[in-house]
Amino acid sequence: MTKEEIKNLFLSGIDCSQVVTGAFAERMGVDRETARKMSACFGGGMMCGETCGAVTGALMVIGMVCGHAEEGDQEQKAVMSAKTAEFKKLFAEKYPSCMCRELLGHDISKPGEMEKVLEKGLMFDFCPQVVKDTIEILEKIV
Repeated sequence: MTKEEIKNLFLSGIDCSQVVTGAFAERMGVDRETARKMSACFGGGMMCGETCGAVTGALMVIGMVCGHAEEGDQEQKAVMSAKTAEFKKLFAEKYPSCMCRELLGHDISKPGEMEKVLEKGLMFDFCPQVVKDTIEILEKIV
């Protein structure tokens, strides 16, 4: 997925977490609508500048593709934990934090901060790059 495609999804109302899960819907065994709905509340760092929506979307993908569901399935849980650790390592090689407010340099939960993010063009330049990088990391590990 290109940065421009991601930007266009943002402009149409699809958030970072939804772009990530939507890109992996088939691998997760769900349709794109379901993937986007399950991640709809996680954009913008859960809509309050917490963990980056691309990261939470990635963790949902890892859980759906590699997660355990049965009691006592420590083997699959170990696989999922290893994939999660690998994702976090690769993400940290590109970005100093997984917190939305730290990545953007603005706490969007505070009045006037989202406006600054938009004024600086971060929402439609920096954020699509984070999403693109997240998708590329996931493609390597799931």
